[in-house]
Amino acid sequence: MGKKYRKPLLFCLLGLVVGFGLALLSNYFYDKSSTNESCMACHFHPDAADSWKQSHHYNNPSGTKTDCVACHLPPEGTFAHFTAKARTGMKDVWSAMTKKKEDIDWESKKELEYATRIVYNASCLECHVNLYPTGISDEGIVAHLYYDENAKKLDLQCISCHLDAGHFNPNYSHSKMTGVPVSTANAEIYTSLPEVTSFENFTETVPGTSAAIRMVAVPGGKFTIGSPESEKNRAANEGPQKQIEVSPFFMSEVEITWDQYWAFYGETMSEGRIDPDVVRAHNARPDIDAVSGPTPPFGNPDQGWGMGDRPALTMTHYAAETFCRWLSLRTGRNYRLPTEAEWEYAARGGSDGPYFFDGNPKKFAKDTTVIGGYVIYSLNSKNRTQEPSKVKANPFGLKNMLGNVMEYCSDWYAEDAYAQLRDGEKDPQGPATGTEHVVRGGFYADAAGRVRSASRDHTRHDDWLRTDPQIPKSIWWYSDVKGIGFRVVCDVPEGIDTN
Repeated sequence: MGKKYRKPLLFCLLGLVVGFGLALLSNYFYDKSSTNESCMACHFHPDAADSWKQSHHYNNPSGTKTDCVACHLPPEGTFAHFTAKARTGMKDVWSAMTKKKEDIDWESKKELEYATRIVYNASCLECHVNLYPTGISDEGIVAHLYYDENAKKLDLQCISCHLDAGHFNPNYSHSKMTGVPVSTANAEIYTSLPEVTSFENFTETVPGTSAAIRMVAVPGGKFTIGSPESEKNRAANEGPQKQIEVSPFFMSEVEITWDQYWAFYGETMSEGRIDPDVVRAHNARPDIDAVSGPTPPFGNPDQGWGMGDRPALTMTHYAAETFCRWLSLRTGRNYRLPTEAEWEYAARGGSDGPYFFDGNPKKFAKDTTVIGGYVIYSLNSKNRTQEPSKVKANPFGLKNMLGNVMEYCSDWYAEDAYAQLRDGEKDPQGPATGTEHVVRGGFYADAAGRVRSASRDHTRHDDWLRTDPQIPKSIWWYSDVKGIGFRVVCDVPEGIDTN
């Protein structure tokens, strides 16, 4: 070998050694950066490690331990794994360097909405190859068959039903609820009904239960339903504006609470099913429905947020109507869901702007100083419902008309419902038929523009039952929506002067 080749050869050999060394070093750091210890160096969630060690992914009969990257990255060996690792790693390092852990809302990161962004379904299936292992329950077989048949079509994810598989959450349960989760040991059990002899606020007490519902007398009047075209965040279904008149009525001061709903559930709960079509065939108020209430829900319907005075949620429109039927039979007064016209009239409280208080959606998109005193929405909710005591009432004395949870109305939904109204019409009932019902008020995760007095929305019945594997699907509880509830209206009894 000539001298002229020696130097290039030495450089090539040196390059190979350096390259090989860098490859080994890179692989070392790659492996080290995928360890649980490395993950936890940046992720300073106060109980992430402890909750992981209590979960099925660590504490299980087989002794198998599932590491962080097995869930929080796509399957190893795929291109998606490398890109996600790089992207997530840079984001997490930057967050660890720039954020203060005391400023982070850790509770919101336990919710499914956040988990779906950091858990990869393909990784679940990489480990759980057999979805029908020995010992699986009949309910598990039905649920997994439903998953197999609908996963792609409905975009189902494993964690939709197994949220606590990786991090144990004592407030989460993936099983049918048993009993009534309210103790009445220290609660007053009412034995009589209040007399309603005048058009004034009163508290409805349901005999034999601890349920007391504060009812507000809402005076009748005329108002303009809908919003002007100039209103910020206005949607097309909020017009055209019409002059409407509503008769006086009583409305519950707050959204129906868990304490009130569990009183109904405890008296009427059933394993049976009633076909909603039968209900509608009897003008939605058949006597048969008085003796059959909700079947037990799966898991904790309060989402672990707390019960008591918080709004009851996840029940279907049918279940809300059944509650009204039960309340009517137990009190002798006519309770029902509000019409959309009654709801907007009550929410406005005599106002005609975006809210019943001064301000506009653009300002409230960042500043909670004013709106935070009246509305539970995306910037102050901590991604969950809150107690009524957190907000002030509107001019009629009603709380949480905007935000907290969406509220059912009795009307069928139509995009052009207001176009079907006549100026001066009194007590409109909405379209005669439809497939979805009106919901109003927005909910805790909505931005300021979605919790305006005129903002309209509707149920999404099939979507809200997406992960319910039961055949037939539940007519009582939704599986895929958390921000839905209701309040009740009571018709003014005959003979009472409302002037």
